[in-house]
Amino acid sequence: MIDHIRLVSIIQEIAVVIKENKELLTELDQAIGDGDHGINLDRGFSAVKEKLNGLQNKDCGTILNTTAMTLISKVGGASGPLYGTAFMRAGQIVAGKTQITEEDAVKMFDAAIQGIVLRGKANKGDKTMLDALIPAFEIFKTTIEANEGLNTAATKAAEAAKEGVEYTKTIAAKKGRASYLGDRSIGHQDPGATSTYLILKVVSDFLAKEN
Repeated sequence: MIDHIRLVSIIQEIAVVIKENKELLTELDQAIGDGDHGINLDRGFSAVKEKLNGLQNKDCGTILNTTAMTLISKVGGASGPLYGTAFMRAGQIVAGKTQITEEDAVKMFDAAIQGIVLRGKANKGDKTMLDALIPAFEIFKTTIEANEGLNTAATKAAEAAKEGVEYTKTIAAKKGRASYLGDRSIGHQDPGATSTYLILKVVSDFLAKEN
């Protein structure tokens, strides 16, 4: 179970990790996209980190919605609306709650993906963040249903997301600027899938450290 205080800590740690990987994400995006993924995400999550300083006593829904609105307003390109939608949809599941249960986590994960699919008009196999997110969700849900616990589920989800990033190297992009390259995008890993993996790894590492 994750309470509202830990939730703030997790999101603030995500901001730190995104900053640490800003140059990597930008380099990946320079190869097949606009070249600003790392810069934009760092700007957005840095603003989120500042906003969350006074929200430790708010409910989980408010924390996630604040994160969403900040990302939408601060992050350029497609990343802001997509990540913003993901956090907003997740926040709707835990509106008014100060604790996130395992059941909540599965519903939040699912809602976030559905929001991204709807907003981005993409799906698995299009060389996007969904190639990391969907496999991560599938193993996360299965692990929770097997009563293996949130910590194990988060670890397996992060591992699946990493495999998803590797998978994006083998396929051509069908969405966004990268799709203009066609088969020339093969061999490059998707920056959105990579940032998704980094975020899930933060959650996994945080829960592992807590236990």
